[in-house]
Amino acid sequence: MIEEVTIESIDELIRKLNELPNHFVYRGHSSAEWKLQSTLERVIGTKWSSENARKFEDHSHKAFRSKYHIYNQTEHTPKSKLSWLSVMQHYGVPTRLLDFTESPYVALYFALETYDPLSNEDFAIYALDYSSVMESSLNFIKNRDSKFSESRASIHGKQDEIFDEVVDRFAYDILWVTEPLEQNARMDRQFGTFLISGNREKTIESIINSGIYDKCKMYKFIVRYPLYQNVYTLLRKVGINARSIYGDLTGLGKAIKMELQVYTI
Repeated sequence: MIEEVTIESIDELIRKLNELPNHFVYRGHSSAEWKLQSTLERVIGTKWSSENARKFEDHSHKAFRSKYHIYNQTEHTPKSKLSWLSVMQHYGVPTRLLDFTESPYVALYFALETYDPLSNEDFAIYALDYSSVMESSLNFIKNRDSKFSESRASIHGKQDEIFDEVVDRFAYDILWVTEPLEQNARMDRQFGTFLISGNREKTIESIINSGIYDKCKMYKFIVRYPLYQNVYTLLRKVGINARSIYGDLTGLGKAIKMELQVYTI
């Protein structure tokens, strides 16, 4: 279960984030009301069903792969399903991947990127102990497959293969935290990783609440809306902004927009 913690001051926010050990991953939401939902879950919405989830992913995957060579100029062709899903996510195709980052401050940036400071809404940072999550997921597989002997150490460098041939193939009802072996530059800049539902027919939050991860530490830090300007100032001091996140003209444009928002409220 996800423990909710309301943050009332910038000092409390910094302390809460900094006291978490290195094996946490983070995600920022512009609204504290938003759940942990993949883009695929959001697109299907109220029509979510196992059949629709399977149908939508298969259609998107086939459509993207069939036309990839037409638009691909310099990038190579992905070699695994995990890599394909990652590229699809990068270009805005709805997938079951949910973007996370190893940096709580990058997560804070994304909480602010689309935030409307005039809304007076609280925003949020999710923090998940990925070490504990992965241990629980690996144990789940081992309990169902006596031949599976992988550990967190042994899957390093084989994450595409393990996801394709084990997790996705057998549609295990587990969470999987990983990134493809071949990352794009933007994902590297953002210290990015993915949270994935092993069974594409199950939503991420349904798996979180299934009982498998009850002993894993998961937090939702609800940041009160008056702290918006303080958080923006904090990010400037640690050198995180749209320019550093994107490294291109898109980042410059977003940086200017965010600066205007801060100074016009």
